Amino acid sequence: MRPDDWNLTDDVDAFLARAGDFLRSRPTPHTLTLTAIEKIRKRGSEAHGSEAHGTEAPVFGRLERGGQVQAAFYRVGSRRNLNPTSLSPEQADTLAAHLAGLGHSLPGVLSDHDTATTFAEAWQRHTGATSVRSWGARLHRLGTLTPPEPVPEGRGRVAGGQDRDQVVRWCREFCVDVGETVSIDAIDAGDWATSRFGDRHFTFWETPDGIPASMAAVTSMTADMVRIDPVYTPAHLRARGYAGAVTVEVSRAALAAGATDVVLFADPANTTSTALYQRIGFVPVGDFVGYDFLGATRE
Repeated sequence: MRPDDWNLTDDVDAFLARAGDFLRSRPTPHTLTLTAIEKIRKRGSEAHGSEAHGTEAPVFGRLERGGQVQAAFYRVGSRRNLNPTSLSPEQADTLAAHLAGLGHSLPGVLSDHDTATTFAEAWQRHTGATSVRSWGARLHRLGTLTPPEPVPEGRGRVAGGQDRDQVVRWCREFCVDVGETVSIDAIDAGDWATSRFGDRHFTFWETPDGIPASMAAVTSMTADMVRIDPVYTPAHLRARGYAGAVTVEVSRAALAAGATDVVLFADPANTTSTALYQRIGFVPVGDFVGYDFLGATRE
């Protein structure tokens, strides 16, 4: 396999024409790629990349052999990580060699555990950059939806335009809790659309007196898949069943809308939320990790 077997483009439509069927064939493991590319497609590559994230436009790549796409990746702007689908060690090495040879400077990589780790090692071989783990989560897919008992009093309500300030505030609080500085910076700059929440559809769980107590959001459906992200309950309202109730609410709505894959990421270290999602019916699929690259890339 040669490094130039990878085909790169900045045209999202051209990329999807070749790689779209491959991505849609496995919507759960490809959830990050599918939802990000759909967001790019809707907003337009130029607006989402060169204006929103610096001077570098989005880059999409596919590995095609014998007329079949075997792997793909996307990268949105110069400050964002490389996001490949599952790669074999050989595929990771040829991709790292190809990008390094073209002079790309990557801040990091995010993918399934084995792919991200293998690519980070390959990137170090080809550029001299070291890596440090910066993120980790476990992907879950909904099996049989099982509402928790007892259900807290109240009801779900789809958030509307009048709820924008609260949605933005709670998303920022969520980012503070998980240490997500990139979206905090975007929110603080008033650039909501470029944060990862800008394309989400939000639902509240309200108490009987109409006060929002918890919030969950879903991505737009693509390949009959939606991802729940984020789920947030203010600290003083936790441990009352609100997070479970709102997660069930958005899951049920996704299924009713025709979703076949309802997925979410959970931090394995947060045993409370992980146990909750599994009681509701979410089954672990695999671990995903992110690495930041340190050190100058060799030219």
